[in-house]
Parts: sequence; structure tokens; C-alpha cells
Amino acid sequence: MPATSASFRRARALLGTFVEIDVADAQGADLESAVEAAFSAVAEVHRLMSFHDPDSDVSRLNSAASSCAVTVHPWTYTVLQAALEMAQSSDGDFDVGVAGIPQPAADSSSRTAAAIELLAGHQVRFRHAGLRIDLGGIAKGFAVDCAIDALRRCGVRSAMVNAGGDLATFGGGARIVHIRDPRSPGRLLCQVEVSNGALASSARRFDPFRSAETTETSVLDPSTRRPAERVLGATVRASTCMVADALTKIVMVGGERAAAQLARFQASAMLVAADGNILTTSDWQGDLQHAA
Repeated sequence: MPATSASFRRARALLGTFVEIDVADAQGADLESAVEAAFSAVAEVHRLMSFHDPDSDVSRLNSAASSCAVTVHPWTYTVLQAALEMAQSSDGDFDVGVAGIPQPAADSSSRTAAAIELLAGHQVRFRHAGLRIDLGGIAKGFAVDCAIDALRRCGVRSAMVNAGGDLATFGGGARIVHIRDPRSPGRLLCQVEVSNGALASSARRFDPFRSAETTETSVLDPSTRRPAERVLGATVRASTCMVADALTKIVMVGGERAAAQLARFQASAMLVAADGNILTTSDWQGDLQHAA
């Protein structure tokens, strides 16, 4: 029976994290069906773009695209298009190449992007035999956007989808999001209101069940293939979660030089530099706590 009021929340383990869907207004919509459709969209992105699943589009590309064109799902093609645009416009600060595997020569400003050829009919070919890609730096944000689209199509009027801190909202009312201090994740650094937009964060790794200390970030600097060192943590607000997700990696790698990319995508950001300074773009909206 269709639900007639709001207040519905579900969580599921997907994308290597917990994905939470919080519906605030679904009058006239079948809540269970809408939320299931959203989770199904996330699961489909995971199936298509998993680096570890041997049947995923990414695995098929890594195994065969250097010898022949490989047809991929339209969603995978869309994410690749966005990844290549990010790589080219950031002078290679965003790079989907896998560390530890020989990559194309770095004489191209976009490195890996120069070795990926997008063809008609959702076909992809690699120009370099050693190329291997991982879409983990952008696919999670895309999955959140797909879940949002599914909720809208099912008649939901207001909701938030949160995949381990990469989130998007739509509809009336703002959602309050708390951002951890990457220097001390047990403390609050910033409180942000998000309404009809997306927010994504990247930072040093933190496992509260093992230690209160943080370890190196999983974001790699494409120029060194080592963990990024300029920034301890970054949060980006953008129109879509896919864009916000990718831009956090660009900010983590480039620091202040990412300003041009943020402006290009009409995004705002807050970062904590390696020296502890907290920097924001002029259009950042958030209640900074400036934890010491």
C-alpha cells in the first residue's frame, strides 16, 4: 500500500561502505519500492564498476581493452567520460590509472586519459597495453546520483542518499552534515547545511576500532603514485555527487591549485592543509569550528 507520509530510513552495505537512504517527503509514493529502486541503482553501479569483480565492466576493460574495443554499459561510459574530462582539465591531478602498474609515459598532461579512447556505441579501447584503471575515485558519487534519480522517478519529493560521507539531497528543507577534523577524527571541524546539492569528503584513513590515529590517505598523487601529501582532508560541495567526489581527489592532490577546477564546476571547498591551516573558497558555506 502506498505510503502517505514521510520519515523513512534504510541502510545497506554497498560500495565498500554503508549506503543510507533517508526519505523526508514521499506523499503518494510507494516508499518500499522507491527505496528498493534506489538501492538497486547503487548495486548496479557497484556491479558494473567494481575493480575486484572479474565480470565488471572495469575488469573486462582491464583484461581486453588494450587488444580490442570493449562495449560497456552506458553508465560506465558516462563515468569514463567524466573521469577523462576531470583528468584533462586538472592537468592529470585526477587519474584513474592503477598505482603499481606501468602507465603511459607522463609526457602527456593528462597521463592515463591520453591512453583511453571512447568510441561510438559505448565502446572503449586502451592505447597502452599496460594500462589498468580503477573508477573508485568517482563511481561512488555517480552511484549516489543514480539513487537520487531513482527516488525522483518513483515520486519521492525529498530525500538524502549518503554513501560513507559522499551524499546528495533534493527537495525541501536542508540537511545538517557534520564534517570530522582529519587531524583528529573524533572532533567536529565543520557543520554544513546541504539542500538540493551534493557534498563529498576525502581524508586520511581512520579506523576507530583499531586506533585513534589516522594513516595515509588512499588518494594517490598521479605524479608520484604515492599518497597525496599536500592536504590532510578536503570537502567539496557541488551540483552532483559524482562531480563532488572527483573534485575531492583533485583538491587532495593539488591543494590551492585546484581553485580553477572548483570554479570550472561551480563548486566550493574546504580543506585542511598539511601544515594544519584551514582554507576555504570564498563561496564556502559552513560553520567552521576551527578545532585546535
